[in-house]
Amino acid sequence: MLKLPTKPNPTATNPNPNRHPDTNATNPKKSVIVKLENVRKTYTNGAVGLRDVSIELYQGDFKFITGHSGSGKSTLLKLLYGAEQATDGEIFVNGFNLKGLKGKNLAMLRRKIGIVFQDYKLVPRRTVSENVAFVLMAQGYTYKEIQRRVQPALKMVGLLHKAHCFPEELSGGEQQRTSIARAIVNTPPLVLADEPTGNLDPDNAWQVIKILKKLNSFGVTVLLTTHDEQLVRAANHPVLHLQNGYIA
Repeated sequence: MLKLPTKPNPTATNPNPNRHPDTNATNPKKSVIVKLENVRKTYTNGAVGLRDVSIELYQGDFKFITGHSGSGKSTLLKLLYGAEQATDGEIFVNGFNLKGLKGKNLAMLRRKIGIVFQDYKLVPRRTVSENVAFVLMAQGYTYKEIQRRVQPALKMVGLLHKAHCFPEELSGGEQQRTSIARAIVNTPPLVLADEPTGNLDPDNAWQVIKILKKLNSFGVTVLLTTHDEQLVRAANHPVLHLQNGYIA
């Protein structure tokens, strides 16, 4: 069955020099899952993606990041899962200091993050269940453990009956729900969703939000970017607004 994330033990030994044992000092019951300190991202062509951004996200939070196209939303998420490196500032995710993080340590970080993309990124020649299982295979899970995890993940997103279908046989909403199942199958404590409803009609978009809200109710921390203000109001979660690379 799909296990729920458990609260990290702040007193546990820290064997990894890249790990950061920071917790919320004012509320020790909640751990800091994401922390950005004066983060700036400047690209080689001189374009600035983020400017002096500071954010804290605690265990069990569900937050939206809004802003127009080019405001820095995708840049922020890429920094959080290590696809980009910050030019200045410090970033901590799930206890890892992302400065210079690469190789084995970066792979360890990504095992603790579920990533949902706007364009799904499903493998066309793989079935729904194979797409969901793919991340577990890449991480070296046994066949038995993969089978134990895939069905509950598909059940959570309402796609057990589509397990043997290929992506081309699915609607856009079903493809996005498949990508969510893939993101959560290894039970990460943090889910990053980059415009997950951007290609969906309102009904399918709300289905995706409901799934993410359900995951959040189990303790999963969710950070979601969107430009859909109506969806944000309906979901009723805290909002961070990016404008020209700044948190407005």
